[in-house]
Amino acid sequence: MGAMNTEVVISGGGPVGLMLACELRLAGVDVLVVERLPEPDQTIKAGGFTLPTAEAFYRRGLLPAMEAQLQQGFAQMREFLKARGGDSEKPLTPVGHFAGIMIASAGVHFDDPAFRDVGPAARVVMLRQQVVEALLAERAAELGVDFRRGVELTGFEAGDDGVTVHLDSGAEIRAGWLVGCDGGRSRVRKLSGFDFPGTEPSITGRQALVDLTGAEALPSGWNHTEGGTFVHGPVPGRILTVEVDGPPDDRDAPITAQELEDSLRRVSGVDVRVTAVHSATRFTDNARQATTYRKGRVLLAGDAAHVHSPFGGQGLNRGIGDAVNLGWKLAATIRGWAPDGLLDTYTTERHPIGEWVLEWTRAQVALMRTDVRTRALRQVVTDLLRTDDGATYLAKKLSGVLQRYPIDGEHDLTGRGAPDFEFADGTRLGERFQDGRALLLDLAENAELRETASGWADRVGVLTAKCVSEPALTGVLIRPDGYVAWASEDGSTAGLDAALRRWFGEPA
Repeated sequence: MGAMNTEVVISGGGPVGLMLACELRLAGVDVLVVERLPEPDQTIKAGGFTLPTAEAFYRRGLLPAMEAQLQQGFAQMREFLKARGGDSEKPLTPVGHFAGIMIASAGVHFDDPAFRDVGPAARVVMLRQQVVEALLAERAAELGVDFRRGVELTGFEAGDDGVTVHLDSGAEIRAGWLVGCDGGRSRVRKLSGFDFPGTEPSITGRQALVDLTGAEALPSGWNHTEGGTFVHGPVPGRILTVEVDGPPDDRDAPITAQELEDSLRRVSGVDVRVTAVHSATRFTDNARQATTYRKGRVLLAGDAAHVHSPFGGQGLNRGIGDAVNLGWKLAATIRGWAPDGLLDTYTTERHPIGEWVLEWTRAQVALMRTDVRTRALRQVVTDLLRTDDGATYLAKKLSGVLQRYPIDGEHDLTGRGAPDFEFADGTRLGERFQDGRALLLDLAENAELRETASGWADRVGVLTAKCVSEPALTGVLIRPDGYVAWASEDGSTAGLDAALRRWFGEPA
């Protein structure tokens, strides 16, 4: 089939494709990213982060740049609050919503063990998707990713030993692997024949940045009415409407100011006028998920693997999680040290999380219906979520702190994202993952632990340090994606050799 031109081709250069490309380059893998759009998509999109997403950026050294952009976003929100007579000096600590039912942070028990040692990643809670994409594109360039805009994948042939990718320029690229990060209408998924079952859409949603007259009579925040649901803010000119009368006749037709104005009037009952449209999009609650994320040499990530309504901004978060989980496993497979079945754990670990998000978004759409029975149920759910326990439950689910992978091990940390331990020298664990390698923490100066891991020195770093916040722990093995593969509290190394072999292959 000819010589390879690159090791991996990624179709789709949005945040998911770029994050995956960066992960692969950290392991020295040659990557080509092709993106059909000649310029980044500036359409308004969700921008809320779960903790696993923020931690992934933190571990790769992206947090400082993101925090600077975050402050600009907060400044816009304060401008909006000030213009409407609100308290623009009040700290902005959003928790999130469920079906538009807002949850105040005041009732959340942030001393719950699930929130322990979250570290500075917790400060990055919302950022526009375009900002994320721009920062990832800069990082990809720094790492040497071959990123080509205005280039579209038109077809491919996949065999046992590689993939031949056809581009609209007429070029053919020979690669070892192909990953579809090309969105909900993924060409890679369709051409590969992945099963993509799910539920049909039942709503029409519209989100836009506009100029409005009459906005002073429009309530801010999320509002549920007899006509549907609408949002005004939290930045100037941002509106969102949800109508539960079925999907749009033509989702791809141009969105006009008149369409947005009519929808906002129907749902809000307020006599507003849209005088200019800066960015607009339609969405539905079409909810589908590929039954597997891998077929031979072809893999899926992000919206190509799972689609759902955008409530809660879960699409970007799930996609970044996919990329970080897949990156090191695919790199290990390419480099030849992956144990049997490692790449298949990508589906095993990520599919249940995607499945949960589909159910979570379906439940929200159900509560947005406007019939009398649903409105009664919505009031009951509102009352429950506004108790302290209800608010804490929702905060834990929305933030992702309950996310766990099915990794064998007796310690409670096994399968969870590693807490951002603070060490006696003032550094934190999250700062130690910028090279994309696994890490074994020796927290009790245990020579046996270090000797056990010596055969994997080319794949697993060892850090001997004193842990300030968890003095009981004596050793923790953390995968490149930040998830705990083994932990001990009694100085024993029982199970460590098995965990090293399970995730990092045979010792050198």
